[in-house]
Amino acid sequence: MSNALKEWPLWEVFVRSKQGLEHKHCGSLHATDASQALQMARDVYTRRQEGVSIWVVRSADIIASSPDDKGELFDPAADKIYRHPTFYDIPDDVGHM
Repeated sequence: MSNALKEWPLWEVFVRSKQGLEHKHCGSLHATDASQALQMARDVYTRRQEGVSIWVVRSADIIASSPDDKGELFDPAADKIYRHPTFYDIPDDVGHM
């Protein structure tokens, strides 16, 4: 990788497929700005017209939790049984839910 390319910001690419409702992370690329990142993402990640929407986000703008914080972030949800509808009886005619 050239030095100039290494200096370009890193962008994360998310694509929504024709059948999907959500965007899925499909990779990263270096680009000078958002417009170039979007263009490059289209060229690299939707060559076979598999996408209907693309998001590009600067990697530096993504805030992520640390694996060390897993207990602090996710364990409190386990004691709130109302968040999990496991004790409801769903009628058969409702179908998939």
